[in-house]
Amino acid sequence: MAPTGRAALLAALGSLPVGIWEPGWTGLLAVNAPLAVACACDYALAAPVRTLGLTRSGDTSVRLGDTADVTLTVTNPSRRPLRARLRDAWPPSSWTPGTETEASRHRLTIPAGERRRVTTRLRPTRRGDRQADRVTVRSYGPLGLFTRQGTHKVPWTVRVLPPFTSRKHLPSKLARLRELDGRTSVLTRGEGTEFDSLRAYVPGDDTRSIDWRATARQSEVAVRTWRPERDRHILLVLDTGRTSAGRVGDAPRLDASMDAALLLSALASRAGDRVDLLAYDRRVRALVQGRAAGHLLPSLVNAMATLEPALVETDARGLTAAALRTAPRRSLIVLLTTLDATPVEEGLLPVLSRLTQRHTVLLASVADPHVASMARGRGDVDAVYGAAAAAQAHTERDRTAEQLRRHGVTVVDATPEELAPALADAYLALKSAGRL
Repeated sequence: MAPTGRAALLAALGSLPVGIWEPGWTGLLAVNAPLAVACACDYALAAPVRTLGLTRSGDTSVRLGDTADVTLTVTNPSRRPLRARLRDAWPPSSWTPGTETEASRHRLTIPAGERRRVTTRLRPTRRGDRQADRVTVRSYGPLGLFTRQGTHKVPWTVRVLPPFTSRKHLPSKLARLRELDGRTSVLTRGEGTEFDSLRAYVPGDDTRSIDWRATARQSEVAVRTWRPERDRHILLVLDTGRTSAGRVGDAPRLDASMDAALLLSALASRAGDRVDLLAYDRRVRALVQGRAAGHLLPSLVNAMATLEPALVETDARGLTAAALRTAPRRSLIVLLTTLDATPVEEGLLPVLSRLTQRHTVLLASVADPHVASMARGRGDVDAVYGAAAAAQAHTERDRTAEQLRRHGVTVVDATPEELAPALADAYLALKSAGRL
């Protein structure tokens, strides 16, 4: 088959060798003068890359697991058309493994004095800020023999937010909340609740809620209905110390705690309660206070996005002091921390009374489902030893949880998938019992 295009030109030029003297050599060096001239012309006709104008636009935030589109506008101010390949470099965690090459490389053809847009689609695999690295442009001549190459710094930041996977549980928890609010036939009463209205007695009602004065004024038995108090204060305390770095499945414990905190925040704000957030290990890592219900979740996810576990032991005394400063009045303090025996017994228990004497305290901890599966192992000697170790670990957690309960703390210990709904249920139970 006869060669065509660039291949034909190269074949024709290659048939014309010429000899020249190269200084420092002891003989003739055979080169192809027409080919050298073609390469020089090709290089001269390639559009310059240093003078290109590059600007960015597009998404500035994305939930973990979703995609973000960042558009790069390239302007060619020269009098030569640009034929180029472009690489838009971002940190490796900006894409799922194996997709970076396809997503970050683009082909461009821009006539002189015009502009074109290319879009880089990111799919981050970690929370936090992802910052654009650099844009590398390789400009080709019309023959594609020689190129010009240069890099440009075009800053852009995409903030990767927590995914809030527990959002799917919110409708069922809101339905339960409406029951507590008295908007359905199921009504509650308890210490610390507000009187709502009177209604006719039906079998099964608590006789203690009968209003005898109202009954005397009418021909049927009347009972009081109650609704949980609103405008309670809830402080979410995220422990970002070393224990939050332990991985359970594919993510650190801190991520599961964040997800549970987001579900509880969404539920509590719909209940009319005020929610603040404190993240602490040896210093305050994040603080969100005084947000209205409509701005609460965006503020929380934005603050949580850049949080990373610190590989230090959490200062329990400092955490307690920071919590008391953030919640000076009676509140529900939700500690999202570990149930491991040593950090609790040596760190939290000695200072816990400072919290419980003024506040209602709820502690939520992420349990490892692998421990439960190990406890069921019986196939061989290794499995039996693993089951014994798992049983011991489970016993230690139960003992630690019981110590906390004796101090008046409500304890939630659940796997990452179950922690968020379990924490929401514990909140609703406290609200139903009038303990908020």
